[in-house]
Amino acid sequence: MAFESLTEKFQRIIKKVRGQSRLTESNMDDMLREVRVALLEADVNFKVVKTFIEHIKEKALGAEVYTKLNPSQMVVKIVHDELVELLGSGDSELKFEQHKPTIIMLVGLQGTGKTTSAGKLAYLMKNKMNKKVLLAAGDVYRPAAIDQLEQIGKSIDVPVLSMGTDVSPVEIAKKAKEKAYNEHFDVLIIDTAGRLSIDELLMKELNDITDAVSPTETLLLVDAMSGQDAINVANAFHSALNLTGIIMSKLDGDARGGSSLSIKHLTGIPIKFAGVGEKVSDLDVFHPDRMADRILGMGDVVTLAEKVQEEIDEKEAAREANKMMEGKFTLDDLVKNMKRIQRMGSLGGLLKLIPGMPSL
Repeated sequence: MAFESLTEKFQRIIKKVRGQSRLTESNMDDMLREVRVALLEADVNFKVVKTFIEHIKEKALGAEVYTKLNPSQMVVKIVHDELVELLGSGDSELKFEQHKPTIIMLVGLQGTGKTTSAGKLAYLMKNKMNKKVLLAAGDVYRPAAIDQLEQIGKSIDVPVLSMGTDVSPVEIAKKAKEKAYNEHFDVLIIDTAGRLSIDELLMKELNDITDAVSPTETLLLVDAMSGQDAINVANAFHSALNLTGIIMSKLDGDARGGSSLSIKHLTGIPIKFAGVGEKVSDLDVFHPDRMADRILGMGDVVTLAEKVQEEIDEKEAAREANKMMEGKFTLDDLVKNMKRIQRMGSLGGLLKLIPGMPSL
C-alpha cells in the first residue's frame, strides 16, 4: 500500500516524541529532521517538504508547544493538520449540477487506465451516490477501448453511448450530451483518448470537446507509480484545459505515494478520487483528513464504518447475533458472514483502517 513506509517512519517519530517529558528546541529540530528525511524518502517534492517543515515549526512555536508538559499530542495535531492541508483540505468534493446532467470528462495519457476508471467512477456514482449514469466512448483511436467500456457498462448495468471509430470524438460528446439531457441522466462520463505523450493534437481535441459540451468537471487520471512525473503531466494538462480535479490510481500498489502529497501543493488541483484496487468497486472518494489519519497510523474508522454499512444489513446482523446467543449459529451463517467481509476488501486493507492495527 502507498504510504506504508512513510506511516512506519511517522509512527517511530511520534513514539520518540511521546517519550520526551518536555519538548525543547533541540529535540524539536531532531524530530523535524527525521520528518524531512521520511518525506523525501517517500518521494515527496523537496519544495513541498521545505514548506511543510517550516509550517510545522512556525505553528509549534506559535502554539507554545515547548512550554507544555505533554507536547506530543500537540505536535501530532499540528503534523496532522499540515498533512490535511497538503492533501487538499476542503476542496476535494465533486460538484454536481442541480437541474441538468453533470458532465465529467476524463483525460490523461495513454496507458494510465482511463477506460477502467470511467467504469469505476460510473459504478461509484450509481451504487453509492444513487445517480443515473451514462458513459460515452470517446476514444476512437483504440477500438479495444470502446469494446472494453461496453463490457464494463454491461457488467455494472450502465448504458454506454458508442458510435464506432469513424465518428469524431467531438460529435460523440455532443450526441452523449443530447442523450443525457433528453433521457434525464444525472451524470454523463466521457472517456477520451490518450497519447503516449502530451501533444498539440491531443490538447486541441480535448479543448474542442470542452467547447462543445462544457463539462462540469474535467478530471485527470494520474498513476501513483509514475512518481514526480505525475506533477509535470498535471501541470501540462492544467495549463491547456483548466482541470478541476485528479483521480489518483494505484494507491494500493507499492508506490511511495509522494506524488499524492506533492500534487495539490504544486499544481493547485485537488485529488477527488483514489483507485485502491483492480475491481470495479475499488474507487474511493478522496478524503484528505482520513488519508492524513492513515498516514499517521491512526486508522480510518469512518471509512471502515461506511464499508460495513454498504455490505451488512443492520436487521440481519441483529438476527444473526441473536442466533449466536441462542446457540443456533450454523456453518452456513459463518460462510455467509465471511463472504460479506470478503466483499469489503482484503483483510489486510480492513485491518489498516482500525486505529493501532497498522503498527502491529
